[in-house]
Amino acid sequence: MNYQNITKVDMLNGEGLRVVLWVSGCNHKCKECQNPETWDECGGIPFDDFAKQEIFDELDKDYVAGITFSGGDPLFPDNRQTVLELMQEIDKKYPNKNIWCYTGYTFEQIRNLEHLKYIDVLVDGPFIKSMKELGLKWKGSSNQRVILAKESLKQGKLIVLDNDTQEPCDLTNWDKSCSCGC
Repeated sequence: MNYQNITKVDMLNGEGLRVVLWVSGCNHKCKECQNPETWDECGGIPFDDFAKQEIFDELDKDYVAGITFSGGDPLFPDNRQTVLELMQEIDKKYPNKNIWCYTGYTFEQIRNLEHLKYIDVLVDGPFIKSMKELGLKWKGSSNQRVILAKESLKQGKLIVLDNDTQEPCDLTNWDKSCSCGC
């Protein structure tokens, strides 16, 4: 896996002060994406032990709330194994830090990935230019959802946060025609 950047003390990509890993590789290629330079999986630099240690050095700081995986797409097929291993290691080494992940896939498309066991907050869905709205919290277009992933799996219902409110959706109905409107 390659990555573009590691941002330290970030306040825009999740709650609290965070470290952000910007991975390379994305097959969604959303129109007017804010990070098109991250689409090429061969772009950037190889993720190695030095990059991992840079992340851990930030997570060692008490004031850092956690890590956000962004990009590109952390769940791009070629990124999945490395991202999963890193999530597992972070979860074990830093149990009090939270993990956020941005992906162009919907929760329904990835609900069987092991990654969701480690992701506290998942921002799902592709960016859609025609659905762009200013003032959305943690997302760029209204089709995207801010989901408490671990908690959704635990409770057996999709917990979607929208501007500080929670709207549960029954896990037995994963499609977009859900009656709760999430």
